[in-house]
Amino acid sequence: MKQSFIIPLLLILWCCDLSATTYYFHPSGNDHNPGTSMLRPLKSLEKASSLRLQAGDSILLAANQVFMGSLRLSGVLGTLENPIVITTYRPGPSTGLEAAEIKADGHANGVLILNSSHVKLSDIKIQADGGGLSQQEDQNVNMRCAVLITVDQEGTYEGIHLEELCVSNVFFEDDGFQRGAKEVRTANGTQRYGWGIRVLNRTPEALIRDINISHCQVENVAHTGIKFTGRNRSIQSIRIENCEVRRTGGPGIQMSGVKEGKISQNLVSHSGSKDDSRKWGRGSGLWTWNSADIIIERNRFEWANGPGDSAGCHIDFNCENVIVQYNISSHNAGGFCEILGNNHNCAYRYNISYNDGFRVKGENGAFQEGKIFWLSGYVGRKKKRSGPFNSYFYNNTIIVDSTITAKFAIDRAADGLLIMNNIFFIAGKGQWVLGDQYKPDKSGPAEIRRSVFTNNLFLHADVWPKDAWVQPDDKIIGEIHWPVSKSEDIYNWLPVNLEVIKGKGLPVPRIPGDTIGLKVGLAVKHDILGQTIGKTPSIGAIGVESSSK
Repeated sequence: MKQSFIIPLLLILWCCDLSATTYYFHPSGNDHNPGTSMLRPLKSLEKASSLRLQAGDSILLAANQVFMGSLRLSGVLGTLENPIVITTYRPGPSTGLEAAEIKADGHANGVLILNSSHVKLSDIKIQADGGGLSQQEDQNVNMRCAVLITVDQEGTYEGIHLEELCVSNVFFEDDGFQRGAKEVRTANGTQRYGWGIRVLNRTPEALIRDINISHCQVENVAHTGIKFTGRNRSIQSIRIENCEVRRTGGPGIQMSGVKEGKISQNLVSHSGSKDDSRKWGRGSGLWTWNSADIIIERNRFEWANGPGDSAGCHIDFNCENVIVQYNISSHNAGGFCEILGNNHNCAYRYNISYNDGFRVKGENGAFQEGKIFWLSGYVGRKKKRSGPFNSYFYNNTIIVDSTITAKFAIDRAADGLLIMNNIFFIAGKGQWVLGDQYKPDKSGPAEIRRSVFTNNLFLHADVWPKDAWVQPDDKIIGEIHWPVSKSEDIYNWLPVNLEVIKGKGLPVPRIPGDTIGLKVGLAVKHDILGQTIGKTPSIGAIGVESSSK
C-alpha cells in the first residue's frame, strides 16, 4: 500500500459536513468513551458496528494498529455529496504511516456492507486467516470474505467505493487443510473458501450499482480475488482500476450477472495458484459470465494456472458485447482467447499474447488442452451447444516460441467469425485439437457459418493447422525480425521489418449477416501503445507509428 494515500486528519475534517460526526478508534481506547475526540477514542469494531451512522459520518481507525474482529455496516445510507467514510487516521506526528489493519480470523467477513449506499472504504489492511467461526457468527456460513458488499432487501443500493485496500491471507480453513484431488474439477469449487472482495446480489427486486474498486491489492486468498455475483444482471456500472491481484487460488477477477463495467490497468498474476493446500488451484486471470457491455482494457494477465480454463482472460457463456482490448497476456496455462457458447458480438482486439496455452491435456492432472484460440459452444452440462455468435478477433499479436505447441479449437456450433489483421508469430507447427469441455466435439470436417478469415500474417505456412475446419482465404507469410529476448516489456515487440505490416491492415467490416458489429464500434483510434491509427491500419497490435521509439 502506498503510504502517501494515508489521509491526513485535517483533510478529513475539512472535507466532512460540519453536522456530521467523526468517530475515532484505537485498541487502547474504551467503548464507553464518546469517541468523538482522538483523546478519548472508542476501542472495538463491535462498537463501530453498532453506531447509527448518518450521511457524512466517519469511522477512523488509528494507523499502525491492529483491530481484531469484523466491521459490519448494515443499512447505512450516505449521500453522493456526503458519503460515510471508513479510513485510517494518524493520531500524532510520531505515528507511523502504516494503514490500520482489521484481522478477522474466525469471522465471516472483515468488512460487511449490507443494504447500504454511498460508503467509501479506504486505506485499510484486511486479513482473515482461518480460525473457524466465532459463536456470534452464523454457523451455516460457508465462505469468508475480506470485504462483502451484499443486500437482502429489495431496493437500489449504490455508490460503494473501495480505495487503497490491502487484502491478504484470506482462508476459511486453518493452515494444513488439504483439499481432495477432485475439488479442482468442479465448476467453481464446492467447499469453504476465503475470498478477497465480493459483491453479491441474489435478492429479487434489488439492484446494486456504481461500485468502484481502485488502487487495491489482493494477494494470497483461497479462491477469487475480486468477484461480482448478480442475478439477472442485478449489478450494474462497475469499475475495477489500477488494482493488483496476485496468487489467488481461483480466478483473479470474475463477474457474473453484471451490466456495464470497465476493468482497466490492473495486474493479475498467478491466478489458480496451488501454493497452499487450502486453495482451489484453478482460475483464469479474469472471466465473465452472463454479463453485458464490459470493457476489459490495458490490463496485464500472467501465469494463470489450472487443469481447465485458466486463460489470461476468457468470456464464459451467455454474454454480450464483452470487449477485450489493449491487454498483455503471457504464460497463461489455458491460453489467450477463449469464448464460450451463447456469447454475442464479443471481441479480442489489439492485444499481445506471449507463450499462452502451454498446458498439455493429461499432464499434471490437466483435463483440457491449453489453446491459443478457442471458440466453444458450451452453454452448460448436458445442454445443446450453441454459438458463440459474431466473434471478432483482429489486430492481435500472438507470439509462441518453439518450446510450446500452439493449439487451436473452434466448435462447429460457432456462427459468425472474423479473424483479420492478426500476427501469428508461432515458431512451431500449429495443432488443431477437438473441443474438450466435458463432452468432446465429434471429429470430421465442418464449415463455420458466416466466417471472414483473411489478411493475417503468419511466420510460416504451417502455423495454421491444415486439418482445421476453418481455413484462411489467404496467408501472408513474413518475418517480423523481433529481437530474440525473453523480455516481456511491451516495447520488446516493436516490429522491425515494417514492410510486411505497414499499411497492410484492412478496415474491419461487420461479419456477414451481423446487423450490430460492436456497440463501441469496429474501428479504433489508437493501438496498444496509444499511438494514433491512420486511415490504413497496420497488421498486429502495434502500429508502425510506434516503431521508431
